[in-house]
Amino acid sequence: MNSCDLAWQFEEAGSPLLLSSIAPPLNINENEIVVLNKAMGINPVDWKFIKANPLVWPPGFTPGVDGAGIVIQIGASVPKEFIGSSVCYHQSLLLPGSFATYTVLKFQRVMRLPQSFSLSMAASLPCPMLTAIQAFNKVPSMQNKKVLVSGFGAVTKILIQLLHKNGVKIDLLSPSANKIEALSLGVNKVLREQSQCQQQYHAVFDAKGQQSATKFASYLKVNGHLVCIQDRIEEPLFPAFTNSISYHEVALGALHSYGDEQDWAELIKEGEALINLLDNQTLITDPPKVFPFEKLNEALTFSEQSNTKTVVTGSGT
Repeated sequence: MNSCDLAWQFEEAGSPLLLSSIAPPLNINENEIVVLNKAMGINPVDWKFIKANPLVWPPGFTPGVDGAGIVIQIGASVPKEFIGSSVCYHQSLLLPGSFATYTVLKFQRVMRLPQSFSLSMAASLPCPMLTAIQAFNKVPSMQNKKVLVSGFGAVTKILIQLLHKNGVKIDLLSPSANKIEALSLGVNKVLREQSQCQQQYHAVFDAKGQQSATKFASYLKVNGHLVCIQDRIEEPLFPAFTNSISYHEVALGALHSYGDEQDWAELIKEGEALINLLDNQTLITDPPKVFPFEKLNEALTFSEQSNTKTVVTGSGT
């Protein structure tokens, strides 16, 4: 087995991934690139789908939504400067993913990296960073407004910094958040219990789920915004012509099937801008825990049990 041509492949729901040899991709479409993966990010969506297989992956499918590496092959319509570029990306759950030596991607859907940017750090970014951008963009005209963020994880830590940089006043609800860290990111007040929340927020950003988000609707102003970073609100929570709040859902993965090229171009541009802020340290994020490629199953378990950003270094490194 060539150590440079490997993939961790799905066998059946709830079983560990199986390490297998693969052939390098030979024929790609004119708008595609081949990325030699140097690092693979692990997200909750990865281990959740491996455990339950809701998309009915066939045996031999390669999971992994986030990755970073070097472009080694380009299609006929891809600009020549992509060859040799360092990139990171978020792949569709329906397509062969990052847990392999190579991943084939549309070139318009990768983010190019600054020359010295850590590929391990880059691999940990796409899913939480792009999700934070989507959540932030849901609510207009937030400057000098007060918002509530529920949950303190990879997505909301980036979201809080975006809100703070745009003049938003932020209350954070988290029983376990490090108060010093939260305040350093731009939080105005750290709340430990829902009873400490104040009425009349312009927006609530909830990262816990539908049941959690529903509890916060009554804390919104009459025309406030409820942003669900996980799940969605299925039915309106108030009678007609009373509280007229706006309901927002964030679903990064849906962009692969339902987004157009303009949607992707705008999101990738914003993602690259945030990576440049990280590169010059005007935006910060937690460093990931790094596992070697051959320990990917252990890394999936660690991610699930620790709720810690986790990265696997690629077989080609």
